[in-house]
Amino acid sequence: MATSQDVVLSTRDGNVVTWTINLPEARNPISGDAVVDRLVELVEEADRDIDTRVVILTGAGSAFSAGGNVKDMDERRGMFGGAPHALREGYRRGIQRLPRAIYHCEVPIIAAVNGPAVGAGCDLAMMCDMRIASTTAFFAESFVKLGIIPGDGGAWLLPRAIGAARAAEMAFTGDRVDAATALDWGMVSQVVEPEQLLDAANALAARVAVNPPNALRMTKKLLREGQRVDLDTLLELSASLQALSHHSEDHREALSAFLERRTGDFTGN
Repeated sequence: MATSQDVVLSTRDGNVVTWTINLPEARNPISGDAVVDRLVELVEEADRDIDTRVVILTGAGSAFSAGGNVKDMDERRGMFGGAPHALREGYRRGIQRLPRAIYHCEVPIIAAVNGPAVGAGCDLAMMCDMRIASTTAFFAESFVKLGIIPGDGGAWLLPRAIGAARAAEMAFTGDRVDAATALDWGMVSQVVEPEQLLDAANALAARVAVNPPNALRMTKKLLREGQRVDLDTLLELSASLQALSHHSEDHREALSAFLERRTGDFTGN
């Protein structure tokens, strides 16, 4: 029997951690409790570990994530079963834990979208900070095709990634957006051949991971807060975090490395 560690694998290479949704036969659905629990657990681990500077999130097999388990939906099992109040709680205590965890993870996350990202799988990619897609990938905000709505925060996430009009087009039609269009729309920053995807994601991760870890985390915090507060509030928060930065050992090391034209050696202090 698969353990919780089996449904999402975690591997480390230096300061970069890769999470792989590992249900390829089912095209990596994320609506089950085991996957949600595991991803939330991994976020908590990353937040606690200052040596984790970047996370790469990808899927095993040919799909990034098919989103919700349609078979369970059809048979009204698991989170899709019960009376309306039970369904509401199923979403709140189930898949809705993912956007709260992934979006607010303190560590920058790169989605390496290896194949179809459908429904909640599309929204999972939008929860991440950066996205690289394989040429075989496509994105579909396809809830309307099943007569339902984005129950996992997609209506909040998608417009912030690609703008209101394009998000509305995707949500109202449920149509697929291929990798080339995703690049044109700014949904992803790179499109590469399938065999190059993880190399490209790791190359981007390496460019991020060379930087001081607390500065990375605070920068991500400011980017997230900047989406929901006014300028004066963000400036006040920036001043406070900047004061912390100026008194860090990593700041002194970064200055020395810059002046000496060498790579910095950062410890998170």
